[in-house]
Amino acid sequence: MRPTAVINIVGLTSNLIGEDTPFLSRWSANRKVTRVQPALPAVTTTAQTSYLTGKYPRDHGIVANGWLFRDEMELKLWRQSNHLVQAPKIWEVARKRDPSFTIANICWWYAMNGTVDFTVTPRPQYLADGRKMPDCYTFPMDLRHRLTDELGIFPLFSFWGPRTEIKSSQWIADAARLVHQWHHPTMNLVYLPHLDYNMQRHGQDHPSVRQDLREIDGVVEGLINYYEANGVEVTVLSEYGITNVDRPVHINRILRNAGLISYREERGTELLDVGTCRAVALADHQIAHVYIKNPADIPLVRELLQNEPGIEYLLDEEGKKEWKIDHPRAGELVAVADDRSWFTYYYWLDDARAPDYARTVDIHSKPGFDPVEMFLDPDKRLMIPRIGLKIAGKKLGFRTLMNVVPLRAELIGGSHGRLGSPDGDLPVFIHRRDAPDRLDAPEVYDYLLRGIFD
Repeated sequence: MRPTAVINIVGLTSNLIGEDTPFLSRWSANRKVTRVQPALPAVTTTAQTSYLTGKYPRDHGIVANGWLFRDEMELKLWRQSNHLVQAPKIWEVARKRDPSFTIANICWWYAMNGTVDFTVTPRPQYLADGRKMPDCYTFPMDLRHRLTDELGIFPLFSFWGPRTEIKSSQWIADAARLVHQWHHPTMNLVYLPHLDYNMQRHGQDHPSVRQDLREIDGVVEGLINYYEANGVEVTVLSEYGITNVDRPVHINRILRNAGLISYREERGTELLDVGTCRAVALADHQIAHVYIKNPADIPLVRELLQNEPGIEYLLDEEGKKEWKIDHPRAGELVAVADDRSWFTYYYWLDDARAPDYARTVDIHSKPGFDPVEMFLDPDKRLMIPRIGLKIAGKKLGFRTLMNVVPLRAELIGGSHGRLGSPDGDLPVFIHRRDAPDRLDAPEVYDYLLRGIFD
């Protein structure tokens, strides 16, 4: 077996490798840069699972970053259990070939309750007094203490939210280095999310992206140099490219205006009641799973959405089969945005009646992905002092709502999830194997496995 490392630089495309990535430019010049056609949807958990199983969503079950859990009738995103993946993983296949194979998963998704040898994943502590404390989960359990002693507490608020920065990707890279140094796994999966942030905030052409490229290039240089000095063959890949967008589509408001959304009123706010909705959408970047309670309503919902500006495709049963997303977790209809649009989860019509979580960073409460969590509300004055007072109050034991996120979807300049990007904006797979210029996402699996055993 050949020791390998698979470094996932989220958002990297061939168009972004250039003068602002001097190390990656030099390093990739002697390797094959293959463009990858993602599985639908081109989002984090679907992409990663397609790479690690060699399957499409119809077989592995990860139809987006979240879906309707039909047994509970709840829309849930960002679950963490590996039991949700319904196909054999690459490490399970590798172990059958050679029982001495070991693997470290450093922040790839579905990291918990799996069969990997070493894992590190973000997982905050949620205290009874309302505080959210930065932390991570590891297996074995004592790995968390060793990493924290060496690197400090995982910088959660640099990983997601308005304060995202290079610090979280640097921590992950350092953790990957230490796990290899201590345990020497055969395969090392490393997730570096830094490029994703400003490209989602402002679009891929924003000036801030150049600095992001330089920062991630420096992190990657240190990590690759470490691996290669220790006899580890490195592969770099990414999950998707970012599309510039300027039109949010409020798909649940469309359903609500047609009388299909159900909600209950609490404390002057409106809370989505998924179980009694005739139709409801889980919005995830540029795709939305539309769940329809009564099959007789499917034609009504199709007619309602099919000509809506910003919706390019509306996949029914035949369409889902064509795009290989025909799995029971998928919506009765799957909406795909056009190249300038993305879907919000917003279902209320009056911002004064939005649920309290809407203005917070709360990825587990919201019934859809909310990229606006990366912004501080520009309409509130003295925001930094306000946040400081809230943090001080929390430390003193007072409960307070960290309501700092705006309800302004028009701020978002970049998204992903749909297919059809130009070749230069596709994700990449950079490696030493002989391969075509272009691969479908599940085909990457074979090359990863070959890198270990050939």
